[in-house]
Amino acid sequence: MTIQTAKLSDPAVRAFVAAVNAHDRDAFMALLSPDATMSDDGSDRDLDDWTDREIFSSHGHMEVESDNGRSLVARYRNDTWGEMRTRWSFVVEPDGHISRFETGQA
Repeated sequence: MTIQTAKLSDPAVRAFVAAVNAHDRDAFMALLSPDATMSDDGSDRDLDDWTDREIFSSHGHMEVESDNGRSLVARYRNDTWGEMRTRWSFVVEPDGHISRFETGQA
């Protein structure tokens, strides 16, 4: 069962999913703290390179299946890899910016 983006419980996570699905790089980058980091399948990645390759240039899209506040399970698809079940977790700072996100296959 897919959870509508507007119904996601954490505002920063909700905005992250909305920006990914809208392919809105400016809104996405505005959500991140200046020193934000990320990992994919347990390995730290270059945030700018990864987001360009895995989200924006490959038309990434998230369909959220479970919402636990700052952690999600989603069916993620892009033009490079097709669709896969993924997990996402987020560190959100007191100012509302995301300072780290981690993703990988669920």
